[in-house]
Amino acid sequence: MRIAHILTRLLRAGSEENTLSTALWQAQHGHEVHIIHGPDPDRGWAAEYGHLMAFHTLPDMVHPVAPLADLRAVLALRGLLRKLDPDVLHTHQSKAGVLGALAAPACPHMAVLRGLHIVSFQTSSWPKRGLFLGLEHIAARFSDRFLAVSDATGRAYLQAGIAREVTTIHSGMDLARFTTAGPAPDLPSDGPMIVMLAAFEPRKRHAAFLEALPPLLARHPDLRLCFAGKGPEEAAIRAQIARMGLGDHVLMLGHRPDPEALIARADLSILCSTNEGLPRVIVQSLAGGCPVVSTDLPALREVLTDGVNGLIAPPDDLPAMIGMIDALLDGPAHLARLAQGAQETDLSNWALDRLGRESTRQSVLAWQARQARHQRRAAAHLAKGVIQ
Repeated sequence: MRIAHILTRLLRAGSEENTLSTALWQAQHGHEVHIIHGPDPDRGWAAEYGHLMAFHTLPDMVHPVAPLADLRAVLALRGLLRKLDPDVLHTHQSKAGVLGALAAPACPHMAVLRGLHIVSFQTSSWPKRGLFLGLEHIAARFSDRFLAVSDATGRAYLQAGIAREVTTIHSGMDLARFTTAGPAPDLPSDGPMIVMLAAFEPRKRHAAFLEALPPLLARHPDLRLCFAGKGPEEAAIRAQIARMGLGDHVLMLGHRPDPEALIARADLSILCSTNEGLPRVIVQSLAGGCPVVSTDLPALREVLTDGVNGLIAPPDDLPAMIGMIDALLDGPAHLARLAQGAQETDLSNWALDRLGRESTRQSVLAWQARQARHQRRAAAHLAKGVIQ
């Protein structure tokens, strides 16, 4: 099959890792794969996988809402789809899902699978929520199937009336890579360490967490916090660390190709996002035997059990989250129990092979259903012509 994937941003973040993992599996199993993305991508993806799949940049397919650029992006996407003539289009990320669906009529025989990584309309203000819901309903008319990274994400689309049926395919990854890793040799080996592996964007709340951090450092002066990732907020966070005098405690590691080594060194993995689907880093941390402290997220309890393999903080109370971390650093026995719980967590639903296999199986089913509909319509038109 010829399969295309579309996403506005091609950075080093969860939805991109999910998309490229799926595409890689498909390419390795004999499918022709194309990645269509917006401007300013992380060039590492094409450098690593360009020999297995084709990468196409659409300069107008920007991440923020921009009506004129969005119109140009739809037109450019229609032209590219006509040229590529894919059998299947997978759309990822919220805006790419809408743009891809609007461009899909350019290839009537192409099946469209809507990937649901996050629910953008849940945390939006009311004007934006109405706009996003309206666009999602329009996009749904051109989508054959919906694939969600978590049950909670799928339920949100069902409850909003956008989708009638959603298939959950968890964001698979190479779990053995995390279960067998040793600690990164370039990190300090002494003292407690917590890690936050997250793209530098506002919803991850790096800045707010730093503001809440000083009381914890006062009680644990040997504590180090590692931020690993890339993104548009990175420079601002570096400036904030300097302004707050936290340079001895907060390590900015940038993008790391060895997240398993960071997790292996950490005592705790943290996440304080306002909105997520089901973060891959939580699964990765548990696979590495590292307990998680996270703000409450809709899909979190599909893998994290409060008090068993981590702790769940109120979504809008970072001081409470800081208090949980403080208590664990002061209570090594409790921390050890959570680490044991992390090691014993059943993560089989997040196996890498399952992600590629199930996503591709859904692609085939959607394509077959699309072709069957076209055949029925063609037969109906032919019968109508004979009768006339």
